[in-house]
Amino acid sequence: MAILVGIDEAGYGPILGPLVVSSVAFKVPNEVIKSDMWELLSVAVSQNKRKLNGRLLITDSKKAYTRAAGPTHLRRSVLTSIKAAAGGSVSPQLSSTHDLIGSLCPDCVPRLAAYPWYKDIAAQKLGGDAGDMDLAVSVLQKAMRAGDVELLALSSQCLDVAHYNGLVSIVRNKATVLFTAICTLIDNAFRLADETNGDPAIQIIIDRQGGRTHYQRVLSKMFPSFDIKILKEQDAISSYEMTGPDGKIMRLHFATKADNRFLPVALASMASKYVREVLVDSINRHFVSLLPGLKPTAGYWKDGLRFIKDIKAGIDPFDYDDSTLIRSR
Repeated sequence: MAILVGIDEAGYGPILGPLVVSSVAFKVPNEVIKSDMWELLSVAVSQNKRKLNGRLLITDSKKAYTRAAGPTHLRRSVLTSIKAAAGGSVSPQLSSTHDLIGSLCPDCVPRLAAYPWYKDIAAQKLGGDAGDMDLAVSVLQKAMRAGDVELLALSSQCLDVAHYNGLVSIVRNKATVLFTAICTLIDNAFRLADETNGDPAIQIIIDRQGGRTHYQRVLSKMFPSFDIKILKEQDAISSYEMTGPDGKIMRLHFATKADNRFLPVALASMASKYVREVLVDSINRHFVSLLPGLKPTAGYWKDGLRFIKDIKAGIDPFDYDDSTLIRSR
């Protein structure tokens, strides 16, 4: 058996809201590693919005989420997957934003309590059809059993603005902040393998950011006790073999358009996007409540700057700390 992990982010570019990096880990037969998991689990999931027929949409989050459709597909697929990984049910129930963050990134919950726009996340309902979700969990679990596949875990690194800004101020580079979050999830996958019976092989696929093709040096800095061997460094994919001090081997693959090519990466993309969207929604709710008629924002630079200008002009006195609201470049 092998552990197959996908990692992807959402929110690297915006000026408002968190940067979120997520991982999804499956336990699969060795022969499945190079298989099309959409095909393997086709009775429960689809990569295409058309003709879903009750199946979960698992695809690049940019395709799953539109302003017109809202978070419907993100919510259904992510919450169903969290429940499936928990054996079909989780406690507390996934009914609020607080529950979602507590499930995926519990370390972030105490930090969020310091923000005025996140103070009501326990009351901010996620919505969705509970009966439909329970059915989707059942169908997904049945499909995974048929393929000898197990969904082990979904987890996130949610870098809220003040935390993100603090990290950027230390390393002076937002790309390093992102890569550090990715490496935290890589380390978590390594630890997950230690907790899994059978000493499984570990394969991790990461959606490549930007045009970088060489990762050995930065990986060596993050994992100084590991031996890191280059397997290949090409335009489409860069692969490495990492051997830990205990002899355990892990393979990493930084692949272009991985969220279109590998189901675990697509689901990680959707988890990151969903967490970010519900937290940006909290920001919008807070400021619209203070300034009725304010146009909400998705947090990207041009419109984010408009939003900041509007709230600073409309709220008097404006007694918010910019370092908790506005992201550093």
